[in-house]
Amino acid sequence: MQTRFSPEQLAQAHIREADRILRSCVHCGFCNATCPTYRLLGDERDGPRGRIYLMKSLLENPGDPEIATEQTRLHLDRCLTCRNCETTCPSGVEYGKLVDIGRAEIEARVPRGPGERTFRELLRRSMVQPRVASMLFALGRAARPMLPGTLREKIPPRPAAAGQRPAAARHGRRMLILEGCVQPGLSPNTNAATARVLDRLGISLVPAPRAGCCGALDYHLNAQRDGLDRARANIDAWWPAIEQGAEAIVQTASGCGAFVKEYGHLLADDPDYADRAAEVSRRARDLVEVLREEPLERLSIRGNREIAFHSPCTLQHGQRLGGAVEEVLERLDFRLTPVPDAHLCCGSAGTYSITQPELARKLRDDKLRSLESGGPEVIATANIGCQNHLASAGRTPVRHWIELVDEAMA
Repeated sequence: MQTRFSPEQLAQAHIREADRILRSCVHCGFCNATCPTYRLLGDERDGPRGRIYLMKSLLENPGDPEIATEQTRLHLDRCLTCRNCETTCPSGVEYGKLVDIGRAEIEARVPRGPGERTFRELLRRSMVQPRVASMLFALGRAARPMLPGTLREKIPPRPAAAGQRPAAARHGRRMLILEGCVQPGLSPNTNAATARVLDRLGISLVPAPRAGCCGALDYHLNAQRDGLDRARANIDAWWPAIEQGAEAIVQTASGCGAFVKEYGHLLADDPDYADRAAEVSRRARDLVEVLREEPLERLSIRGNREIAFHSPCTLQHGQRLGGAVEEVLERLDFRLTPVPDAHLCCGSAGTYSITQPELARKLRDDKLRSLESGGPEVIATANIGCQNHLASAGRTPVRHWIELVDEAMA
């Protein structure tokens, strides 16, 4: 794709990156075939190719008010950032990086109204604090009977209690774990189950109390500066343990994992953090990357359950780990039911199910039809957002896959 940036524009790092990405696009349109919003809405501007044209015009014409409009912002807001288009693209267009640049640009040029700004600010401020998020979930459960149906389904049920974790650092092999921000309140047993399974394999999970939210929620709500500050804080929290021999940083939420693996890229121009950020990204491991390298026969289990596995977009498109969890579950003798259109997004996408509820609900119901078509006992997934969003329909139970492994092991 031809671009027309001035030398002055190309002196800016984000414009140089946008120029590089735009020039790799051959506008073939293959991406539209796998874009969830294009499939639902049929509008070129709600598909990757159309959004790329919108962002190209937006960035090339910084003073044109006819391009920087609320309608342009709406089309960028409707993008799930599922990155399915990246998996489909024959030219390797890094759409996810481009849409971050485009969203930051439109946010600066077309400010939101006070009500929407306040809502988005409260959303991200509350969700990134585990204690605040847990308290809000508890209040929501108490008020659930009085809420209207559309809001009531957003309130998660009381989670299963977390089982006991093994003593920290009792093995020679040690790994850090990202506890997450909403996961402790929505599924506290996920990381506890992870600790028990890895303990059986001779790996200790070491806590890092000063680490917090990975930064993805801020970053993808166009508060990029706050998201990067959270990344820096996590690097500071993890670094002493890394220096003391922690071999990996384990993420049980694939959305967090995809973002932590981007720390090196996002902080590449920060002289104080670039090297450490690159090392953190190198050590970041989705849980399945750890387990698939281990002798799983030491777990001494036979799964013997029928599972439909939902592969989150951040796992299969963001981290390019499609099929990895399924392989581990099959090695453990779980029976996987077929899932048509397994590449499509469920509609969770971080806060998307809250900011774009109508589209998210349609995508969720389509995904559940696919997942339930093989008659599974339970749906397993690898991301807390997807887990809560799919479970909100109140149909087939939805669990994190490591909880099923832990139960079979017990």
